[in-house]
Amino acid sequence: MDTRKSIDHRLAIIEGHLRAVRKMVADGKSGIEVIRQSRAVQSALKKFDAEVLNQYMNTEVAADVADGKTSKAAKELSELFELL
Repeated sequence: MDTRKSIDHRLAIIEGHLRAVRKMVADGKSGIEVIRQSRAVQSALKKFDAEVLNQYMNTEVAADVADGKTSKAAKELSELFELL
């Protein structure tokens, strides 16, 4: 599966989990059930972030380094670490 399809697939999973949380809340499901589903959303978001990060590192940052733009790559990596 190519990267864009993989990322889109992960977003679809997140969307499905989030819809399930909304329905559970609307249906008055127990808090523990809602939290379990919420944790599934959070887990899916972490996997999404990891996929996007991997793609970013292997394309944009790698290209900057290969082109000798090490200052730009270092700045981008610094910004990235602030987000994490």
